[in-house]
Amino acid sequence: MARAMSTLPSVPWTRREDLAALVAAVGANSLRWVGGAVRDTLLDKPVSDVDAATPHRPEAVMEMLGRANIRAIPTGIDHGTVTAVLPEGNVEITTLRRDVSTDGRRATVAYADDWREDAARRDFTINALYAHPETLEISDYFGGLADLEARRIRFIGDARERIREDHLRILRYYRFQARFGSELDAEAEEACAELAPTLKGLSRERVAMELLNLLALPDPAPTVARMYARGVLPVILPEAERSGIGALEALIAEEARQGVEPHPLRRLAALLPEEPAVAELVAARLRLSTAQRKRLVAVADRGTPPGDPRALAYRIGRDEAADRLLLAGADTSSLAGWVIPAFPLKGGEIVARGVNAGPEVARILRQLESQWVDEGFPERPRVLALLDQRLGR
Repeated sequence: MARAMSTLPSVPWTRREDLAALVAAVGANSLRWVGGAVRDTLLDKPVSDVDAATPHRPEAVMEMLGRANIRAIPTGIDHGTVTAVLPEGNVEITTLRRDVSTDGRRATVAYADDWREDAARRDFTINALYAHPETLEISDYFGGLADLEARRIRFIGDARERIREDHLRILRYYRFQARFGSELDAEAEEACAELAPTLKGLSRERVAMELLNLLALPDPAPTVARMYARGVLPVILPEAERSGIGALEALIAEEARQGVEPHPLRRLAALLPEEPAVAELVAARLRLSTAQRKRLVAVADRGTPPGDPRALAYRIGRDEAADRLLLAGADTSSLAGWVIPAFPLKGGEIVARGVNAGPEVARILRQLESQWVDEGFPERPRVLALLDQRLGR
């Protein structure tokens, strides 16, 4: 039996009227809030998503919601998940499950009727806390409340077994440790280091998602340093250098000093050598989007001093320029709110002044644009004056 160790505080999301309607439709004793919403509420952190668990089969949940005029979407019905579309935020409702077989990348599951059995297949103790929707009484099967209080990220049961079920849990462990942890769990640390080579079998997209989510946290540097030291980071990011750990620490300090929001791609660039070709390789392997690849490569090309911030932003983009400046420890305030202007001259205007269309027009445009940038982007009359000077008029 579960032990009711505590109760969830009555916070605004627990009093939502649309959630009350959902509970009435499914039944209070057949529904529990679970996962991040429970964990983050206990940590007094904002809650963005609410998830629920139920012993009812997904088809039955769909029928119950339909009778209550709540729209239901079978978003993952093959895995037991139905999404209830609610005015104040959708809720994913998943049928209790147990693992039948796993191969480190995916699991075959069967429906279950026991809350503890469902909790046993989750990754960490702090993610296996269930709250009754009306009494807010918490069911804690594996010591998650004590771990939450100690800020300790601990696998449920045997850490190695949990990782062999899903290799991505290694990266999830480090992300949760960076976000919530302070007390290290020796078994988790050893298991992650021992089984780090299994990460090679994961899809690149899953690895990229976890890595970028980790780097987006307020201060992931100590965790990333530990990943490097334990041989985990080299498996997923072999291009990362030891000096990159120091560069990441310096970047995070600079972001804080200037009050700049962190960005995971900027921090990823800090870990890599200052070589665009390496950034291209990493972007391709992690299957980053075109925009992400462009930003990472632009920031990697930072072997020379950034120079004038606005001139740099005009050449490579404002976000990319801010990244380069922060990595160099340079001030970014001149870019705040600045809109990159368009060069106020067209080739046709040069032709109209008697220059034959072709390479000469393009050459004059490039020269005038470069001078315009060097002079700090003056207004169009100055550009026309520069053109007249160039043409000897």
